[in-house]
Amino acid sequence: MQSNTIQSITQGIFRLGCLSGLVWLAACQSNTSTSETATTMKVNATPPVAKSIPKTLTSNGISRTDNYYWLRERENPEVISYLEAENKYLDTALADTKGLQEDLFNEMKGRIKEKDESAPYLDNGYYYYSRYEEGFEYPIYCRKKGSLQAAEEILLNVNDMAKGHEYYNVSGLDVSDNNQLLAYADDTVSRRLYTIRFKNLATGEIYPEAISNVSPGVAWTTDNKTLFYAKKDVGTLLPYQVYKHVLGTDPKTDKLVYEEKDNTFGTGIFRSKSKKYVMLYMGSTLSSEMRYLDASQPDAPLKVLLPREKDHEYMAEHFGDKFYIRTNWQAQNFRLMEVPVAQSASKTAWKEVIPNREDVYLENFEVFKNNLVLGERKEGLLQLRIINWQDKSEHYIDFGEPTYVAYTEINPDFNTSVLRYGYSSLTTPSSVYEYNMDTKEKKLLKQQEVLGGFKAENYQSERVYATARDGVKIPISLVYRKGIHKDGNNPLYQYAYGSYGYSTDANFSASRLSLLDRGFIYAIVHIRGGQEMGRKWYEDGKLLKKKNTFTDFIDCSEFLIKEKYTSKEKLAAMGGSAGGLLMGAIVNMRPDLYKAVVAHVPFVDVINTMLDESIPLTTGEYDEWGNPNTKEYYDYMLSYSPYDNVKAQAYPHMLVTTGLHDSQVQYWEPAKWVAKLRTLKTDDNVLLLHTNMDAGHGGASGRFKKFKDTALEYAFIFKILGIEDKPQVATAE
Repeated sequence: MQSNTIQSITQGIFRLGCLSGLVWLAACQSNTSTSETATTMKVNATPPVAKSIPKTLTSNGISRTDNYYWLRERENPEVISYLEAENKYLDTALADTKGLQEDLFNEMKGRIKEKDESAPYLDNGYYYYSRYEEGFEYPIYCRKKGSLQAAEEILLNVNDMAKGHEYYNVSGLDVSDNNQLLAYADDTVSRRLYTIRFKNLATGEIYPEAISNVSPGVAWTTDNKTLFYAKKDVGTLLPYQVYKHVLGTDPKTDKLVYEEKDNTFGTGIFRSKSKKYVMLYMGSTLSSEMRYLDASQPDAPLKVLLPREKDHEYMAEHFGDKFYIRTNWQAQNFRLMEVPVAQSASKTAWKEVIPNREDVYLENFEVFKNNLVLGERKEGLLQLRIINWQDKSEHYIDFGEPTYVAYTEINPDFNTSVLRYGYSSLTTPSSVYEYNMDTKEKKLLKQQEVLGGFKAENYQSERVYATARDGVKIPISLVYRKGIHKDGNNPLYQYAYGSYGYSTDANFSASRLSLLDRGFIYAIVHIRGGQEMGRKWYEDGKLLKKKNTFTDFIDCSEFLIKEKYTSKEKLAAMGGSAGGLLMGAIVNMRPDLYKAVVAHVPFVDVINTMLDESIPLTTGEYDEWGNPNTKEYYDYMLSYSPYDNVKAQAYPHMLVTTGLHDSQVQYWEPAKWVAKLRTLKTDDNVLLLHTNMDAGHGGASGRFKKFKDTALEYAFIFKILGIEDKPQVATAE
């Protein structure tokens, strides 16, 4: 059982979601009209005012005054008092929605099948799966030996482990080769500083040794007692050291086998699918390097697969006597190469397997004995391409919907013709399939069961394109309940991310039904900065082209209004983290375009954060945003940084969220932003800040608690847009 896949390693080092005869009874506008009360909403309380303590900051010959720099003092009681005062103000402002929030929470929770389990997968003689019990927040990790009819073994019951903790998360479960030992990591703060622990699966004993301040995940070796792990810098949170631990010894004596000296790189570790090698991955935003050692020789020195080079990204997997390497060497959209293990460090020995293509982005690959599976992104959609090694025949899996997400699932076995993949769309719940790559037969193993009367045929999705101001076509994925009319009266919730080359796919959300059933259209805009349309899509939305991300979002909003999907009075926008930066930018640039904006854990204090090498993510993100110590990048960042560009103008109604222990975007960024907005904005619109005092970037732990935050968000939007409480229902015509 190995939970840390190649994809999770590369993404997790840095980084900052018609049945004919049915009709919708009431007309959309009867449920979505904006009331006068909502339009002129006032709060019967005075908002908190953060103390102004001017601090002069100088860089590149430019001085700025930051009146709220002091809010960075996490241990200062005045900071905590201010955050708590903001929470109380939010409670007052939304006091009349408490019942609605509870209804929404119960509505969302009611769609979840409480007693449920995942589709089991076979690895090294055991079927592994997780399950939930009714009324409990956390998973129970289990396995059965040899057969699904065998007796169940409980690896971890996280419900028991989480007792006494406001936040609890388990990750990185990994079983030794002899199936007797489990390594896992837990986090009780949401700071993403994990502690690795060990359990004897034969006796149930939890070993006393614990390794703190690490990344979740280890790589066992074949002796079943030695493992490798990555330790983090507790300040920057970068995983930068790799240690070797021998079970039963004091972790203080663990041997350091690798230390990353470049603070723009982070380190990840995993076991190859073949189990032959322990693999180290060192990556920054735009370059990478891998090292490896034979898992049967834990004391052997690490070997470099290929030395790092500027702007060269690669990822390798082992099969037979070769490494297969996905690389952007002379290939903007990546290609696949193969090379004998012993010759990997010489690119002259690399042989092309799949070439670079201008219209197809090679996102990932999976190797089997008889087949090669490619994850290819074309026109914004991920396709799964199957190639037979012997006769070179190939085909694509047909998904049959206009917008969707598909991906390879856990496939630990080389010697099989069956591919396991995941599938979802805006109208299709998350599904796991087995696909016979030889016969093309497809078998549904598991589909998320949505309770409460959900019927996929009641909803419709479509994909449209908006034209950006520079002529580029921007894809938009839309979903809504059948029966709406494009008359400009529909409330519309617009979402995007647009950073790090992260592609926002059109997946299913059960909680989103609470919007759709009240007449909302939900729009995912696939703006530049993501990688939906290939590598160039990403490159045209980063560094000195970052503003394309913001203007794309605005241009998509104007398109949706022009095409009468919605209107300014009915348009709300949402984004989180780097998508929160997007929200901060659009409200400075076009505050008139949005009735309400929700910014979750927003990265808004760009200049100060990117100048501070002591806090998480900064140095590793220079290739994404630029290094502000260079004046060209400093000036460009300063021109869009939301915090630095707040001005005296009217802003939309806004809800801003953060977590006191956020490891990605520090809590003080949104706190400072809200404080500055309060002093400068010229409107009477509502501005709310919610700080989760017990959680971090990902919000609350547990499968139900998160719906509390979603219910608050939706209640805020409904209040601003004047949406009636009750959802629409379908009935026979």
